[in-house]
Amino acid sequence: MNIKLLKSKVEHDKTLVISGSKSESNRLLILQELFPSLTIGNVSDSDDVCAMQGALASTGDVVDIHHAGTTMRFLTAYYSLCSTRELTLTGSSRMQERPIGVLVEALRQLGADITYSKKEGYPPLHIKGQIAIGGKVELPADVSSQYITALLLVGTRLKNGIELHLVGNITSRPYIEMTLQLLSQLGVESSFNGNIISVKPLVKASTEQFTVESDWSSASYFYSFVALSPIGTTMQLKSYKEDSLQGDSQVSQLYTILGVETTYLEDYTIKLEKVRETDFEFKADLIETPDLAQTIAVTCFGLGIRCEMTGLHTLKIKETDRLVALQNELTKLGGVVDITEESIVVHPSKGMREGIEIETYQDHRMAMAFAPLSLKGEVTILEAEVVTKSFINYWDCLAEIGVNIVKK
Repeated sequence: MNIKLLKSKVEHDKTLVISGSKSESNRLLILQELFPSLTIGNVSDSDDVCAMQGALASTGDVVDIHHAGTTMRFLTAYYSLCSTRELTLTGSSRMQERPIGVLVEALRQLGADITYSKKEGYPPLHIKGQIAIGGKVELPADVSSQYITALLLVGTRLKNGIELHLVGNITSRPYIEMTLQLLSQLGVESSFNGNIISVKPLVKASTEQFTVESDWSSASYFYSFVALSPIGTTMQLKSYKEDSLQGDSQVSQLYTILGVETTYLEDYTIKLEKVRETDFEFKADLIETPDLAQTIAVTCFGLGIRCEMTGLHTLKIKETDRLVALQNELTKLGGVVDITEESIVVHPSKGMREGIEIETYQDHRMAMAFAPLSLKGEVTILEAEVVTKSFINYWDCLAEIGVNIVKK
């Protein structure tokens, strides 16, 4: 399905309820499998979370998680160390191009029996599950935080717990801290000192009810809409906490540079308001929040200001090479973009070409990040259904705030 977004204007002071965090939901679903007494409210309805739920409910010898990267990583650890099933864990053609060797090697240090069904270092994986005892593991610190989280989650049920020794500079620290805070709420003892993270085993959960906070990554697209709107434009989003566990909650601080102020109201509601125009350069190290890079890059292009972001090396192995994808699509719109292996610079633009078709590369964030440009002119999003990976009713929410949508 392709969607044409006609030139639009955001309606004033609309309120949207955003689905639960994909990151929190998938962590909690693994913990629920390990501690069955847990109940979870406001679970995300995204494709990735549905893939996790479907996989955990399956009984076959082949488990297909499609495009869900988080699900692939978390289940690799769970099935190999906390289950006695023998199975093949596979995914889409793109998933079979995303490396997983670092996690597999770490799991093998704990005794996991995992072999590659096709290409060395990549899914599909043949797993002979076992109940492991745990212990010390060493792995590079600059890998995806999902590898680290996968190990920490299963460490809660290993006899000796788990002690991770991270070598080098740590990437996406807030996602690791989110995991540890969820474990703390569960009753798990853990520590994070320097480059060593340890988790002790837990027999019984001390908390049995969790409510998932709404997803801050999803909120970022509405920050972009407000930033690209006239001064005085407001919008309200539910349900968000000022003391959020999610690293992407930093979006509220990052968008102050782009003229958007956040106010925390009652009932877990946040109010976004465009309070000023900005002609400043946007410059930030997003090593802790790389999923915000596409949204911010597109916002800065729409505002016509220079944008420089570093710390983005993990974007090369997402649903697509996100840095290349950004460069390709912004260039089509009239932008000038430079990229390296871990950075992007979007140079100031004088305007946007209208009527351009935006390729999404099977990447939900490409579709959602480019949609706010409809405030500057007509744009078409190709394969727009890809948003269901993390935000099923995204296009409905856009229609609700006043975006003119034509399905093609």
